[in-house]
Amino acid sequence: MDADYPSKGVLFPRRITTKTRIARLPEEQFDFLGYTVGRFHGKDGRPYLGTRPSRKAVKSLLKRIHERTTRQWYPDEPANTVARISSMLRGWCGYFDQGPVIETYELIRAYTERRVRRWLMRRAGRRGVGFRQIPDEYLYETLGLYSVPRRRVDLPRSKV
Repeated sequence: MDADYPSKGVLFPRRITTKTRIARLPEEQFDFLGYTVGRFHGKDGRPYLGTRPSRKAVKSLLKRIHERTTRQWYPDEPANTVARISSMLRGWCGYFDQGPVIETYELIRAYTERRVRRWLMRRAGRRGVGFRQIPDEYLYETLGLYSVPRRRVDLPRSKV
């Protein structure tokens, strides 16, 4: 019998040695459950061990927003598309609320606003990016786009 399986005959999946590695903190960083764990630096420049959303998780969210604001969704109502994007944002921000996330949130907020404005303009057959034509109030109050937190104070205080 193979060394990776127990002798009682119960089959367990093999450990994938190419994916398993030992990371030496604080010199190295590693990704786990969508977070990057490693050494970061605070506002005062002092290093600390912590977490932040991984690049892969951020790129995955931006890709899903991009796919939802492509031409194939022109026939859909703007309220439906914005509701779907808001649901994605709310869930993602609810999960990734630990560590230094405000810069990441700012990137996601700016990208989402730009994509939704451009999608609305193209859907209406107009040119431009829609920054002047479509104000924030229309996106957030009329269509109901989820407002990504801009400050640490806006985030929940505890995580159980």
